Amino acid sequence: MIDLPLVVLTGAGVSAESGVPTFRGPDGLWRSFRPEDLATPEAFARDPKLVWEWYAWRREVVAQCAPNAAHRTLVEIEAEAARAVSGSGHGNFTLITQNVDGLHEAAGSRNLLRLHGSLWSLRCTREGLRFEDRRVPLSQLPPVCPQCDALLRPDVVWFGERLDSQVLEAAWAAAAGAATLIVIGASAVVQPAASLALVAKQNGARLIEINPDETPLSAYADEILRGPAAIELPRWWKAHSVFDTSRR
Repeated sequence: MIDLPLVVLTGAGVSAESGVPTFRGPDGLWRSFRPEDLATPEAFARDPKLVWEWYAWRREVVAQCAPNAAHRTLVEIEAEAARAVSGSGHGNFTLITQNVDGLHEAAGSRNLLRLHGSLWSLRCTREGLRFEDRRVPLSQLPPVCPQCDALLRPDVVWFGERLDSQVLEAAWAAAAGAATLIVIGASAVVQPAASLALVAKQNGARLIEINPDETPLSAYADEILRGPAAIELPRWWKAHSVFDTSRR
């Protein structure tokens, strides 16, 4: 039985099985650059075309990827959680992701908080206009704003930038109110996302980790599933697909 509210935090590992290169590790290099060399405001100011070439490559790779069984299972869990508490809206299930690939949305997840933005959203560097653009490839690099011709940038959070305050506040509130929190495919080294699980734990939540590898959160987990998310999450859901609504 799963206690509600349920919060799920996902990292790069949930999309790796869809073919999305992970941000860290041996497949994190592009040409001779590390992501940490390119995903910064300074890199964009220095060479926006180079940065956009990297993001254009990432968009092309991700465009060929499809949601895997873990993404689809989360959609099932969200739908079942909504049915379990009639008239409760989405407050009984929240999906928080560090991923920018859009695969959760493609699978059908609805109550989703994107901590780091989206590869498919562009932002004007002058006026802040945001809009979705799924063209692959883009018509020009670097792209320019259709309204004012200023440079567009990927609408993602770069190293050294703050997360969107509204999104972060919603994530903190969801974690603090969770009865169950599942961390899937997250390295648990990126802050403040890594602290969300500890906030939930401190407030009495049951903490579950799904990851092939040990992480800094492993020592705090009440349940650990060592294996790929696309295998372990559906298996876990099949065995636990009953919700306890007594805490609501």
